[in-house]
Amino acid sequence: MPTILAVSGSPSPSSFTQEVLGLAARRLRGRGHPVDTLPVRELPPAALLAADTEDPAVRDAVDRLIAADAVLLATPVYKAAYSGLLKAFLDLLPQYALEGKVVMPLASGGSMAHALAVDYGLRPVLASMRPVAITDAVFVPSDAAVRGPDGRREPDPLTRARLDDVTDRFEELLTAVAPAERHAEPAAPRAAA
Repeated sequence: MPTILAVSGSPSPSSFTQEVLGLAARRLRGRGHPVDTLPVRELPPAALLAADTEDPAVRDAVDRLIAADAVLLATPVYKAAYSGLLKAFLDLLPQYALEGKVVMPLASGGSMAHALAVDYGLRPVLASMRPVAITDAVFVPSDAAVRGPDGRREPDPLTRARLDDVTDRFEELLTAVAPAERHAEPAAPRAAA
């Protein structure tokens, strides 16, 4: 069964971003997929900011991402951009760390005015790391939050349906990608024309 790494770029352990990521992860786990979680906020700050890949916790995080077949990436949107915490993590990864992987970007923010931050800010960075596929991004505005039966904030029914649809598409892509493609040797950098 393909492995999935759920990466949270939220600085808060109880953020709405974390709840949205948790919904997607639980849906995938419920279908039998192993989902590992990586809260970037738990990495040592000095090592993360220095891109110290020799630090044991940073090295472990990088190794876990490289070993995964697919990645869920969740971020809050601050000042019309994805979080600096996620940016610091992405910056320390090898150039083609997402090669052969299926990626699903998730974001939350104050309003729909920030909805394009993922497509215009995060998607190009992810695409440069050569994933085999990137799903549609799911942006969940905080005004679309309702209290679930357990008291946690969750997306309203319409937004939840979109999250479920994109999560299902992520699963379809993951299933469709041949294992040989997911674990292919990284291609050599292309020569400039």
